[in-house]
Amino acid sequence: MSAPAASPDDAGTERLNERLHDPLEYERRFWSRGLLGVAGVDEVGRGPLAGPVVAAAVVLPEGVAIDGATDSKALSPEEREELSALILARACSVTLGAASVREIDRANILVATAWAMNRALGRLQRDPDHVVVDGLPMKSLRWKHEAVVGGDASVHSVACASIVAKVCRDRLMAKLAPRYPGYGWDHNMGYGTAEHRDALEHLGATPHHRQTFLGLQYRLDL
Repeated sequence: MSAPAASPDDAGTERLNERLHDPLEYERRFWSRGLLGVAGVDEVGRGPLAGPVVAAAVVLPEGVAIDGATDSKALSPEEREELSALILARACSVTLGAASVREIDRANILVATAWAMNRALGRLQRDPDHVVVDGLPMKSLRWKHEAVVGGDASVHSVACASIVAKVCRDRLMAKLAPRYPGYGWDHNMGYGTAEHRDALEHLGATPHHRQTFLGLQYRLDL
């Protein structure tokens, strides 16, 4: 008797298991065609009330995975620091780009995010063969790219980029915290926590606050 045909749910589970078994499944699609420069790109800092948006681009050597690397939001600060050091040591290329608070206010956060990504990609040692970003396609990104929703958890090079960008931005906000005491930037990283919002009420805004984020978005707790 022949085995019953696999259901769509079974097939989906099988594909998920394959991804979990091989974190480089996405990158191998391009490496197998000789496209070795797969640049994973991600950003950190779209939502905070203060500080820049930071992007990273990571190109991994063929066949190299960073054990434990996944979406930076799923990791502790200590894990991110350790993994960021491993990524910097083992990747072919790791670059960073940022867009300032002034740029965010002048344009908007989506355009500024693309500027940060463009800067990170522009600092790579050579033009990438393929660019993959987390989320939706970005009109202002100068590179042809593929957008993968949830890419920071499912595409290994994007996960690595999310970790590096998060560590960089967190360090920056921690350095700014002593200059602007009371806002809690060393632990809320500029996000709109109750502590941060209370400080804004009592201390007012700093030059590092996004003025366009202190209006309707602030009032709606977005």
